[in-house]
Amino acid sequence: MTGLRVLARQQSIADSHVKAFSEIPVANISDCMARMSAAGPRLRPMHKSGRMAGAAITVRTRPGDNLMIHKALAMAQPGDVIVVDGGGDLSNALIGELMTTTAIRQGVAGFVINGAIRDLDVIGAGTFPVYAAGVTHRGPYKDGPGEVNVPVAIDGMVVHPGDLMLGDSDGVLCVPRDSAEAILVAARAKVAAEARTLQDIAAGRLDVSWIDVTLRRLGCDPQPS
Repeated sequence: MTGLRVLARQQSIADSHVKAFSEIPVANISDCMARMSAAGPRLRPMHKSGRMAGAAITVRTRPGDNLMIHKALAMAQPGDVIVVDGGGDLSNALIGELMTTTAIRQGVAGFVINGAIRDLDVIGAGTFPVYAAGVTHRGPYKDGPGEVNVPVAIDGMVVHPGDLMLGDSDGVLCVPRDSAEAILVAARAKVAAEARTLQDIAAGRLDVSWIDVTLRRLGCDPQPS
């Protein structure tokens, strides 16, 4: 029944892609996706430090209810990232210390919560990746409805089960499974280009002629008046 169902994940990102992308800054990858995909500025790392990379298990739940998050956690395999669309509601926490501890014990790679968490003192002192929109002490309900392994959207970023979820201090990004190889090639080239730019800055030979070229194209005289 739509709105109350648990589905199996049919496909998943390759382990080789998880490893390769985990070594690249999220900002570089985002640049190679036309800067059009993001989970919104509210979704911030709640943990002290640590990068996140893994295959998505998705959850869509009624705001303030974590029944289906518990189900997804029970289904999760080592290396999975549990991605929860809780509607961005911050009234009730969807996860806390107990679920985070369980996830660590199972080898889960992280949580992405479009909603609130609690037990920030514990989560914030650790390196287990937890990205969320906010914090509240009020706990969740466990009545449903909700769905596991259906497409979800967080601030316009669509996540399908098995897509690659990435996170670092800049935020969260989803790399579609079917586009992963092409994006990886572009992201590696972006990293190499930025390394060359940093070398040019250090050597005092950075070419900034493009600024005036752009201003002229826009009809602006680049010479100060």
